[in-house]
Amino acid sequence: MSQTATDQTPWPSAGRAWSIAIILMLANTLAFVDRQALALLVQPIKQDLHISDTAISLLYGLSFTLFYVAVGLPIARIADRSNRRNIVAGAIFVWSVATSLCGLARSFTTLFMARVGVGAGEGGLTPAAYSLLSDTFPKERLALAMGVYQMGLYLGSAAALVIGGLISTVIPPSSTVILPVLGAMKGWQLVFFLLGIPGIALAALTLTIREPLRRGVAPTQASVPLSQFFAHVGAHRKAYIGIMLGFALMILVGNGTAVWIPAFFERRFGWTTAEVGKLYGPVVFFCGMSGALAGGLFASWLRKRGAAHANLQASLAGFIILIPITIAFPLMPTPALALTLIGLMNFFAGFNFGGGLAALQEMTPNRMRALMSAAYMLTINLIGAALGPTAIALVTDYWFHNPNDLHLAISLVCAVASPLSVVMLWIGLKAYRDMGRAAVNPVASPVAG
Repeated sequence: MSQTATDQTPWPSAGRAWSIAIILMLANTLAFVDRQALALLVQPIKQDLHISDTAISLLYGLSFTLFYVAVGLPIARIADRSNRRNIVAGAIFVWSVATSLCGLARSFTTLFMARVGVGAGEGGLTPAAYSLLSDTFPKERLALAMGVYQMGLYLGSAAALVIGGLISTVIPPSSTVILPVLGAMKGWQLVFFLLGIPGIALAALTLTIREPLRRGVAPTQASVPLSQFFAHVGAHRKAYIGIMLGFALMILVGNGTAVWIPAFFERRFGWTTAEVGKLYGPVVFFCGMSGALAGGLFASWLRKRGAAHANLQASLAGFIILIPITIAFPLMPTPALALTLIGLMNFFAGFNFGGGLAALQEMTPNRMRALMSAAYMLTINLIGAALGPTAIALVTDYWFHNPNDLHLAISLVCAVASPLSVVMLWIGLKAYRDMGRAAVNPVASPVAG
């Protein structure tokens, strides 16, 4: 059982805390490298495996989500009562090996199974990472730490695009190379194989993290019964459902656009894979990273000025700004205008995540945090990761019946999902405010937390 802290126990030093946050951010970076690498290589994979846009969306969403969801909840239960550092290290190792196996796939079925392995590995990361950060940073710095962790999303996506683009410049994705032992490989397979290797070293580095003491937990409390967890969530269901569905719908937009933006540039403006990596990759890096950092700083700034609900207020502002941007970028007449709006989209998408995740952690008792994180990841992956790419593909294949109308499909899906995300998050914020008032005046509240 993990050791616990008292109210008088000092927090980890700033140096130790930020070293943990940076290692976890690097882990999150590698987790997103494989996802965006697949998006970059949509066109050559389609040509070699002779599959449709809908099949590509299943490789990006459903295959990954299947075991991500299946592994996430049981791993979260373990993380709520055991060493979270070891869980993170093991998760990194598993998904890194599976990423390299994607490079050995010779058919849709084998690539699908390798992607299932990637999801199984990544399912263990986020619940343990969120719980680690919540016991490493005090509330006034947690939003910033969450923002740093989420920077990995954009660093990983950008790294996959830039590195994949560079490799594609030297070895075109559809070309064939002969390697010792491995034999003949396509250029796109080589990208996957090489991207999985750095994770082995990072898994070893993660083992240098010292497990922080748990806070707000009785020393004899090993874990929380599931009935108590469901009772807590049920008592505050509007807050949890509103926040989780709000973020799930925005991630539907984010994942759906992320997987199809490279193909969008290739089909609408005739860009090559190397051009997409060279031009789109830096936009993801600078705009997404700065947005994630700015969102965490903004939420922390609001908190210091006395805004009790700063985390969700910052996120809601970003969600509202994203509505016109997500609808308009696919309709731009030039690649420069489209890329400009995509940069803004990445900034404000990154702006949202640190504060919202911090709010969920604050709402949840310590021994329930990893399980709540897993429930959150289950929701956003079933709705966002699995449905987002597939919704756009289905509209393209079965509504417009033309791959070259991909830009219209992207805009249509965003026009539905983006406004709905704002409505749901507003409902969650209102209920979150009610939770705060009940905590201050519990006699007046009919809800037992």
